[in-house]
Amino acid sequence: MLHKIENNPILTIVTAVLLMLCVNIDVLDVTIMEARNFITAREMITDGNWILTTMNGVPRYQKPPLPTWLAAISGLIFGIKNLFALRLPGILMVIITGIASFLLSKKMLNNNAHALINAFITISSFYVIGIIIEAPWDIFTHGFMLVAILHLFLLFEKQNNYWKHTLIAGLFFGLSILSKGPVSLYVLLLSFLIAYGVSYNYKQFKAKLFSVFSFIIIALLIGGWWYLYVRIEDPETFIDITSKETGNWRSYNVRPFYYYWSFFTQSGLWTIPAFIALLYPYMKTRVSNLKAYRLSFFWTIFAVILLSIIPEKKSRYLMPVLIPLAINTGFYIEYLIRRFKDLKSLKETIPVSFNFGLIALIGIGFPLVGFSIGDDLHGSFLVWYLIASILLFTIGVLIIIYLKRKHLKMVFYLCITFMVSAFITVLPLSKTQSSASYNPISNLKLEAKKEGINIYGINYVSPEMIWQYGDKIPSIQISNSIDNYPKTSKFGVLFDDINSKEMALIEANFYIEKKETYNLNRAAPDTGSYKKRLISHFYILTKK
Repeated sequence: MLHKIENNPILTIVTAVLLMLCVNIDVLDVTIMEARNFITAREMITDGNWILTTMNGVPRYQKPPLPTWLAAISGLIFGIKNLFALRLPGILMVIITGIASFLLSKKMLNNNAHALINAFITISSFYVIGIIIEAPWDIFTHGFMLVAILHLFLLFEKQNNYWKHTLIAGLFFGLSILSKGPVSLYVLLLSFLIAYGVSYNYKQFKAKLFSVFSFIIIALLIGGWWYLYVRIEDPETFIDITSKETGNWRSYNVRPFYYYWSFFTQSGLWTIPAFIALLYPYMKTRVSNLKAYRLSFFWTIFAVILLSIIPEKKSRYLMPVLIPLAINTGFYIEYLIRRFKDLKSLKETIPVSFNFGLIALIGIGFPLVGFSIGDDLHGSFLVWYLIASILLFTIGVLIIIYLKRKHLKMVFYLCITFMVSAFITVLPLSKTQSSASYNPISNLKLEAKKEGINIYGINYVSPEMIWQYGDKIPSIQISNSIDNYPKTSKFGVLFDDINSKEMALIEANFYIEKKETYNLNRAAPDTGSYKKRLISHFYILTKK
């Protein structure tokens, strides 16, 4: 079985990602970042705003349009309300990232089995998967950049016939810029170029200067045309948005320099192996290819340093670091597969037993989750719970068995199977415990149409609300008069909060009828995941 997996690496990567992410990915609620992307995709289709992109009818140039184009195209094919369709391009980018990680590792190592280990760690790292939901643009910019880096590596290593790699690297670098600006250039590419210089040196670089120059020109043409077009067509808005975005890097979400230095924990299953793989003095005498290990090690470290220099810091910005970190972690896993049976020192064996034993215990203990879910386990939820319990318990037992036999290759692939199985069977259970106050807004558009009224937003309506509503919700700007209010005698308003002065102005000019409170929170109000911005109060206002 393992030979079949290793002999068909690309097919194995594709199959693993499709099983992991395609079966039940649509059960997860839309996040705020997704909602912004999906609203823009919807307005591309309904309003034709494919280049001068909008969100809720307002220009949105903060993010380049390539990922949104792909979401919109998928929506056109499968339906713009189909969550699976809108998430499908991101899933495909995880596949591309995994394949690029495999191919780059294979060129570095000339070892299929080791390269496949690196690819599996990449596609199963916690934040590589989570980013397609939390910040759907990121997987595109970093996935495309990884393909560019693969071909840059080939360009640097080859002595001739490297123009193909120049063109492909330039193309995918450009696609990366067209997905999320220069962030991947700074974090992923620049750190790679520094690490390559430290580990491999730039051999015969003068002969390749023209190719490198061509690579940059191709990337700027492909990645930069949209920015130039928007700058010419809507200069004031573009400059205003660019100034705000640039200012955020200096003054928004400012964190200390060391904020990112627990980065290895974002790899999820691989946290302990990832940490050990970063212990250079320990690893340098144990890896099968020191030169390649030095590249992945320095690539990871330089990426974290570059991120740490920027004052603005968010945990999701760490996602590109997980790509070289996964390759780096693969060296430790490959060492364990090769040598674990011979290891006698408890200092070496205890961390391994603890890491994989913990995963096994999670699987074995999963059936106990049913006691916490309680009465919500019925119908299809009960079916998924039983399937998940049987699968994860069985995998947990098998991990223990093969760990005792010191068969680390089987343990590794069982952990991948654990991850895939958990995504297939556990995701549907995420909706078993919805808050009693959960009240979607999905029917409001139809109800408003029946009553013949238009819906507006006062102050703030969350992107999730606007997405679920199914259309634009024009915003009313509060002032000291009602001049900005609609001229119709009757209309609906949504708002998340309103102060007494604003309410007094409304009461002086309108009859107010409270109709509903929409709440998209599935979590209970007393939990940390409960968000006030997911609540909107709906009123009908009639002019006096």
